[in-house]
Amino acid sequence: MSNLKGKVAFITGASSGLGARFAEILSAEGAIVALAARRTDKLADLAARIEQAGGTAISVKLDVTDIPGIRAAVAEVEQKLGRIDILLNNSGVSAQGKLLDVTPEDYDFTMNTNTKGAFFVAQAVARGMVERKIEGRIVNIASVAGLRVLGQLSVYCMSKAAVVHMTKAMALEWARYSINTNAICPGYIETEINRDYWATDGGKKLISILPRRRVGDVKDLDGLIRLLTSPDSGFINGAIITADDGLAIT
Repeated sequence: MSNLKGKVAFITGASSGLGARFAEILSAEGAIVALAARRTDKLADLAARIEQAGGTAISVKLDVTDIPGIRAAVAEVEQKLGRIDILLNNSGVSAQGKLLDVTPEDYDFTMNTNTKGAFFVAQAVARGMVERKIEGRIVNIASVAGLRVLGQLSVYCMSKAAVVHMTKAMALEWARYSINTNAICPGYIETEINRDYWATDGGKKLISILPRRRVGDVKDLDGLIRLLTSPDSGFINGAIITADDGLAIT
């Protein structure tokens, strides 16, 4: 309970799936967690579970496609909790389809959330870290899709490839301020959002071509999250770490 005691962690996309799991993990490590997402009812439920387990959590409404809203949400957390030591930049969306069928709306929906939103969240948090001279930890959630192209997910792949290079740029420029910026590239992870898909014929077919014929569990990222947010990760900066069961090398 003491590894992150006294630290404040800001988690985007915290209403479900990976984001909710990340919040529970960091709370268990002693961090005060600020939960951010559009679905505030889900955030309230998660905050209640964290508090029942002995942690401390607050929730803020955040749409990462709203740039003024990003700045307001970060300012609200800093005003309530005094600082942000850790950012888990997790919000993301996906739109499936062939390149010839992609509309401007599809393109903007994906890029504005996954790339533009992630950038401006990190920028807003990093500004506070620099001003307060915080030894910060920023973890951007990219994807194995940022390292290899996946069929009919080309715009999503493009957006996550941008997050990979964004992470490296932030690591290089913000190192002088004692901010470590790294990225995790998960493979296929089962969450409540996609759970039904894996039981369909399409889902089963996809599983059959994965290296170990299986998808991951949200718990499979626990160790990386603990490491990259902890004081023990002081020499890890600009790392792009896959957690994909070998998919990127196939």
